[in-house]
Amino acid sequence: MTATPDTSRDQHDVRGTLWKLIKDTRFGMLTHRHPEGILHAHPLTTQNTDLDEDATLYFFVSRKTHLFGHLQADGNVNVSYANPDADSYVSLSGHARFVEDRAKVEALWSQMAKAWFPGGPADPDLALLAVDIGHAEYWDVKESKMVQLFKLARAAMTGKQPRNLGEHRELELA
Repeated sequence: MTATPDTSRDQHDVRGTLWKLIKDTRFGMLTHRHPEGILHAHPLTTQNTDLDEDATLYFFVSRKTHLFGHLQADGNVNVSYANPDADSYVSLSGHARFVEDRAKVEALWSQMAKAWFPGGPADPDLALLAVDIGHAEYWDVKESKMVQLFKLARAAMTGKQPRNLGEHRELELA
């Protein structure tokens, strides 16, 4: 699949597709640069119920973790989502920052978060991590597994790359 730049569809429509692919994937893998320069990834639960106009994702993290300190020093991150059952994949690059907004924490709060933060939305260990998305890329395969296998087998026999296996888009959101 080659990426289609965001020119043929309305930006709002493409953002809607992006959110559709994210919302049903419970965990995102947030990758950041460790102080020694190597990359580290952490599974985090996306707290959003939609993708706001600012294209920001929200996560709850513990202030006691290395992740909290590392992101304060270097906020360049990638968040990736993979849903192999639906053949959809998303990669988001952006900037992480911590937000001191109790109203936003309460709005995003769920009972599932209580397992990690037993003090509720006012738990002093709870930090609200915002990731402002600058660039997004997604792959969304619509064909059935059987059609995909047929196209891959045909490509292997002909020596030509498979075509039209799904939608691949890149978006600049910053």
